Amino acid sequence: MQQDTLPNLPPRYLRTPEAARFLGLSGRTLEKHRCFGSGPAYRKIGGRVVYRLADLQDWAESGARHSTSDPGTNVARGPGRPARRVSQ
Repeated sequence: MQQDTLPNLPPRYLRTPEAARFLGLSGRTLEKHRCFGSGPAYRKIGGRVVYRLADLQDWAESGARHSTSDPGTNVARGPGRPARRVSQ
């Protein structure tokens, strides 16, 4: 897990619109990832959804690939689509 860049400061939390901009996604896409359980870790504070900056960075890094044939997951899935096995 990556450390925050300024260890003396508390972790930075972003609301959904800020987190989506940080990742280059729409807010709605990030919300869908949250609903499907395929997105970054989040917290609920006072009824508000917030994302820790380090969690966003870790989630983005977990998707790093070097080739389209790199093994990722063995389940092809997108928002609103049922899980299906990918033939290998």
